[in-house]
Amino acid sequence: MKTRRGITRIIAALLVLSALLPVTAFPEEDVEIEEILFDAEGNIIAEETPAPAGEAENPARADFIDDIIATGKKVFDEARGKLQRAQYKEDIYICKNFTVYVFRQARDKYRMAEFPDVKLKIPDNLPSAECKPYYYGYCWKEVSASDGNPFEIAAQFLYDKNLSEAENREKAMEFMRQIRRGDYFQMTAEYSHGNGAHSAVMIADYNPETDTVRWMDSNMVGKKINGVRYGKVQFDEEEKISWWVDAFCKKKRGATIYRLRQDIIYAE
Repeated sequence: MKTRRGITRIIAALLVLSALLPVTAFPEEDVEIEEILFDAEGNIIAEETPAPAGEAENPARADFIDDIIATGKKVFDEARGKLQRAQYKEDIYICKNFTVYVFRQARDKYRMAEFPDVKLKIPDNLPSAECKPYYYGYCWKEVSASDGNPFEIAAQFLYDKNLSEAENREKAMEFMRQIRRGDYFQMTAEYSHGNGAHSAVMIADYNPETDTVRWMDSNMVGKKINGVRYGKVQFDEEEKISWWVDAFCKKKRGATIYRLRQDIIYAE
């Protein structure tokens, strides 16, 4: 009984003391208290970290890529699987001409935010003399964004004679894994379909589950008829990246992945 009375007296004394303390004994400024959320089982729910600014897909850039690919599909449909002349500089069925054509059909609707008054252009291939010691066709001329080039080099592979074949192949495979939808692909290669420069447009991200890429192009496959070259338009082709590596991972050869800048906007 005495113990219970003693506890009661202590509690009463504490209550009196707390009443005598001034309110200003506690800070007046607002204190931000982190809210912790729990699920039905009492586990803490981790708050999702918002994606860094700029990582979300730019709608104008996405539309530009869609327009380029849609144009390629239209050319493919119009060709109806038949070989098309790919001999003269005006023929859009030559590989680089095809990729330039589908770009130009879409470009007038778009600009770069940094240079909104500059019409977009796609660079020509680097001349053969400037490609040495590599063969012609692995890259484009250097054209600045201020002059209308909306592409940047996303990745590049050049066969390194100081490395072993296995080391070069490993680097080439990693290079191919960087492909994204809308990338322009430029290579100098030697493979079953031909020997030399080739251009293509990738229509899907590299797929790690199948280890493949998908693309559209023209004149990768073709033949000469009465001395004139004819090429086939291809759309939604798919191959293992090892197939591509077999083509360009050779001495004096290489490839470049060109990617549209992130600041693509709609033209005024």
